[in-house]
Amino acid sequence: MLNRNLYYKCLKHLKNKEVTIITGARQVGKTTILGQIENYLIEKGLPCFYVNLEDPDYLQLLNDHPRNIFNLFSLPKNQKIYFLVDEIQYLYNPSNFLKYLYDEFSKRIKLIVSGSSAFYMDTKFKDSLAGRKKIFILYTLSFDEFLTFNNKPALARLINEITYQSLTIENIPITEQREISYYIDQYLIYGGYPRVVLASTDKEKKELLNELLYSYIKKDIMESGIKNQQKALELLKILSDQISSLLNTNTLSKLLRVSTTAIDNYIHTLKKSFHIATVSPYFTNIRKEIKKMPKVYFLDLGLRNALIRNYNLTNYRQDIGKLYENFIFRQFLDRLPLERIHFWRTQQQNEVDFVLDEKNVYEVKYNLTNFVLSKYKKFISLYPDRIFNVVYRIGKADKFENVFYRKF
Repeated sequence: MLNRNLYYKCLKHLKNKEVTIITGARQVGKTTILGQIENYLIEKGLPCFYVNLEDPDYLQLLNDHPRNIFNLFSLPKNQKIYFLVDEIQYLYNPSNFLKYLYDEFSKRIKLIVSGSSAFYMDTKFKDSLAGRKKIFILYTLSFDEFLTFNNKPALARLINEITYQSLTIENIPITEQREISYYIDQYLIYGGYPRVVLASTDKEKKELLNELLYSYIKKDIMESGIKNQQKALELLKILSDQISSLLNTNTLSKLLRVSTTAIDNYIHTLKKSFHIATVSPYFTNIRKEIKKMPKVYFLDLGLRNALIRNYNLTNYRQDIGKLYENFIFRQFLDRLPLERIHFWRTQQQNEVDFVLDEKNVYEVKYNLTNFVLSKYKKFISLYPDRIFNVVYRIGKADKFENVFYRKF
């Protein structure tokens, strides 16, 4: 069975007494990781017990009192016990359940739990559980995981070793570069949902993406308590056409004929269900910068392409620039926490796509011929100590002083 990168991070956390919480979108493999952790513990001869809260009997008992978890199984004495609890969000009060067991029994038990999305964890977790938990977010497959799932482990290792400071494949041998480029095109079109990646035909991939779109996303919206579910789905479709663009709630409210409050609620649900992410602007003391309006990206490009019903190859797409920028966003997200990713933009529309830290900034161009250095002189003059990177897919780099070109 193929292992996700997060699986190894969770294994390292087993020695910590804090609750291990795995969350993420539906159908990304959270239950699979719990099962793999269970197998690991069994192989190590450690007592572990799996609880699926989709079972109504288990759910009722644990809703009655958290201590009932000790009544579900015949437990060994004088050994630390590992409980793996799947679908924790089904509990009436998940935070009370985890808090009680941690405070009373953390020396005796270790809890590893999963929840279907941060939206549920956010609304049902009435206590912050500060100091008692470690949250691990499982996204759809990163690009190196995508290569692993396509039986290309050597290529996956090469991509995994690339840092966000030097996001490029130029240091990889030409033969491997060409093979990686082929898989980048596949990833741009079909994304990284595990079942989609493992599907044997393009037709099956499209069918699975449609199932995700019209079954699981609708379920997210429905269970969030949103009254006008159709409007929320319409918003997601509109956003799919606006990836890498500014998120203007006023414009969206007029377009959908709903209040800005409703738009904010829809955005909250879509973010907490791990379908979209927003990137905030980079803040400085320059008054003219736009400080409130974020940019929006999709966390899976296959799902985004299903929404616009466009599975054309990259050579035949009008949206390739936006698609590629969203792809690069995922490369940064797989290497950095979301809160460390920003963009820079002024009211005069001077803009740089990504500001990652106090040194590295990135402008993204699918075709390097579209890069015009003069558009970025304002930023370079304001921040002369920054390393200005241009990441691109095709084209030939002209040499400019203090500009680093990264082919990816």
